[in-house]
Amino acid sequence: MQLFDELKTLGQKHVKADKQAQQNVPSGVWLACPKCKQSVYHKDLGTYSTCPNCGYGFRISSRQRVDWLTDSFTEMDQDLQTADPLDFPDYAKKIEKAQQATDLNDSVLTGVAKIGEQEFLLGIMDPKFIMGSMGTVTGEKITRLFEYATQHNKAVVLFTASGGARMQEGIHSLMQMAKVSQAVREHSKAGLFYLSVITDPTTGGVTASFAMQGDIILSEPHALIGFAGKRVIEQTMHQKIPENLQDADNIMKHGFIDAIVKREEQKDTIAWLLEMNQGKAGE
Repeated sequence: MQLFDELKTLGQKHVKADKQAQQNVPSGVWLACPKCKQSVYHKDLGTYSTCPNCGYGFRISSRQRVDWLTDSFTEMDQDLQTADPLDFPDYAKKIEKAQQATDLNDSVLTGVAKIGEQEFLLGIMDPKFIMGSMGTVTGEKITRLFEYATQHNKAVVLFTASGGARMQEGIHSLMQMAKVSQAVREHSKAGLFYLSVITDPTTGGVTASFAMQGDIILSEPHALIGFAGKRVIEQTMHQKIPENLQDADNIMKHGFIDAIVKREEQKDTIAWLLEMNQGKAGE
């Protein structure tokens, strides 16, 4: 009986020590990969913030991506601000909070970039700015990006990441689909190259418009690509859908994207595609 009590006391001490150790682990040291569900030590993500087990690219800021993707970058249109067209409750505060967190004026970073000697126009949607949602400023910045590229005879590379149209701006947000698409069309008519790179997640009106209008469409591994989300589809159809239905691998299998490219290969891949498509019209 005494031995049992001693073992019980020892076990309780171990449990207490384990709990104390867990409390002492700083937040963010261990991350759960949303795709393979494995725990990943934060330093194992490396420069490109990718899961070492399945290759999934964790959601990163647009400025993080610029750091390893380009050799130089000059930002454009950083002073544009939303006018809050619907006077939506607390929307101005939400915008301000997102601006402080990302150092962006809205959900896309745009500018003139270089890889080696190749100069092109670059846009990167930021999932950390209200989930990359598309507002009027988002659409305006991307439209100006394509217009500038058309005027200066340059290719466009656009990284998409979006939860869809921004509900706080209503129809003003939805109108950006048509506005950007028209700018994409004029760029294509001028015989210029547009490369779309889809990242996780790309959904809603962005998927339904400019994300899928590239002359070549790439994706990162395991990116979620779709229009409506899984829950909305299941509630509408009243049935379960396959877990991989909106995964990049499945999307490519059905012909909607051209290739899946890992982050560490993107810089070289983009440089090669830009070189191969100089002066070629998108069809």
